[in-house]
Amino acid sequence: MPSSSRDAILYRMVTRDHVCPFGLKSLDLLKREGFSVDDRPLTTRSETDAFMAEHDVETTPQTFIGDIRVGGYDALLEYFGRDSAEEGTAVGYMPVIAVFAMSALMALAASWAAFGTLLTARCAEWFVAIAMCMLAMLKLRDVEGFSNMFLGYDLLAQRWVRYAYLYPFGEALAGVLMIAGAAIWLAVPVAFVIGGIGAVSVFKAVYLDRRELTCACVGGDSKVPLGFVSLTENLMMVAMAIWMATGRQMAG
Repeated sequence: MPSSSRDAILYRMVTRDHVCPFGLKSLDLLKREGFSVDDRPLTTRSETDAFMAEHDVETTPQTFIGDIRVGGYDALLEYFGRDSAEEGTAVGYMPVIAVFAMSALMALAASWAAFGTLLTARCAEWFVAIAMCMLAMLKLRDVEGFSNMFLGYDLLAQRWVRYAYLYPFGEALAGVLMIAGAAIWLAVPVAFVIGGIGAVSVFKAVYLDRRELTCACVGGDSKVPLGFVSLTENLMMVAMAIWMATGRQMAG
């Protein structure tokens, strides 16, 4: 550390219309690092502009420790030897973790409600089907953004662009039908086709062509690298389709 002082001064924007989230994060980080913080809110736009002009900076918050201006939130993370990945989840895997964790919990809850026990064949089927629906929902938040990313590697979408727009709807349809145990004659081929094409596309792009791409599995704003997660999603759909096509489906 450039200074042994445990005192910090934090200037952050707190107006009637806007509370700067990075100011709150800076305040929290300083306190977690054991600093005594002199918190100085900038409560008007003119006050904020005057502060930035005085210190020749373009953004707030700004943290001062001792005689040193550390800077904004990212600079503060660097000062403490942290990075954004440490503060969140490395490489943006949190949406994937949340989807599969919540799908598992919802499937267990449904199994308990329906059968009075947790571990059933229906629970496993519900887990896959619910995960499909949640992943589809993330894609459907921004179909245009999803399609832009998806077109980078999906083999069918590159030949027929409209497929990039249809994919999330197909995934959602198959998932809903599998949860309900209805129209399995439709759910099975839809899941098998989109899952099979997706698995082949991902395998080719990542493991054969060695391309470094971002996965569209959790939507167009994903930071998840294309690879294991997307391959798992697609293989899961294929496995579910095969399982249900054998006649062992929905035995509850």
